[in-house]
Amino acid sequence: MIRICTTLALAALLCGAAARADGNDGFGSLTVDQVADHVAKGDASIIDNNPKDMWQKGHVPTAKWVDFKDVKASDLPKDKDRTLVFYCANEK
Repeated sequence: MIRICTTLALAALLCGAAARADGNDGFGSLTVDQVADHVAKGDASIIDNNPKDMWQKGHVPTAKWVDFKDVKASDLPKDKDRTLVFYCANEK
């Protein structure tokens, strides 16, 4: 799984729904090691936006597959303060 993880481009990190007072809009980038730390701690929801057949072949541990063209509120955790990590493969 770690090997698969290193081939993935981590697209964005969302920390809550609203912009923060410090001017940070809540979006940023994470390294593979940072995502691995979140997975180990269980303190983030990992969301895979690859085609479903790619997700079935392999994905970041704990990652939930969600169709990037059809993300619904019900696909996301109820805890609005939970860290969300979205990723997809970068074939370039």
